[in-house]
Amino acid sequence: MNLNANILKIVNYVGVTLSTIGLIIFTFGFFGNGNNILTPIGIGTIMGAVFIFVMGIFFVATEEMLNKTKKGASI
Repeated sequence: MNLNANILKIVNYVGVTLSTIGLIIFTFGFFGNGNNILTPIGIGTIMGAVFIFVMGIFFVATEEMLNKTKKGASI
């Protein structure tokens, strides 16, 4: 359980960091300057952060279920 908690903390930290960076890039591209190329880069960064977060949660949940079934606990 301790390893799963550490993985979940790391995934949460990476997800929040990338989401913040993506939001800053998006707002700077959308509102800041005339260079509109930063807007889709910000959107892609936010989507990547969400994807990493969801995959990390799925990984932790799968590992937890595998550990419970090895101990003989009913699902």
